[in-house]
Amino acid sequence: MSQGFVHLRLHTEYSLSDSVVRVPELVTAVAAAGMAAVAVTDQNNLFAMVKFYREALHNGVKPLVGVDLWIAEEGERTPPSRLTLLCQSQAG
Repeated sequence: MSQGFVHLRLHTEYSLSDSVVRVPELVTAVAAAGMAAVAVTDQNNLFAMVKFYREALHNGVKPLVGVDLWIAEEGERTPPSRLTLLCQSQAG
């Protein structure tokens, strides 16, 4: 596997408003491209994580678990900001 580029922010079909990427096809494409790892960071949910984790390990790709959150301060008129969080270990 290549030690080059790794996607660290990618949405799947579980980010209902902005993606149609299906987990099996994603992992197959990543493995075919020779990428060592990929991160799935769906918006405001972790629904794809079990499926993604199992599929990635089965195909020899390191799964990176994360989430994109929208953060807004109560009472602010400015739009919310996106914050991408990636897990470092099983503890967090």
